[in-house]
Amino acid sequence: MPDISWEEPFCGAGNNCFRIGTDAVGNAYIAVNGAEDRYLTDSRDALRALLRDIEAGKADHLL
Repeated sequence: MPDISWEEPFCGAGNNCFRIGTDAVGNAYIAVNGAEDRYLTDSRDALRALLRDIEAGKADHLL
């Protein structure tokens, strides 16, 4: 597993808590809080675009 620096959990409505992390080579990670060993990874730009869409209400069902 890469050396991932995880941020504090983000919890939406209900019990859905996610963590976002980054590594030293520019990859971004997202995982369910408590299950950081099973994560999705992509570039920081891709993760940033996902978060912008969520904030804009385009993907609010994910939270």
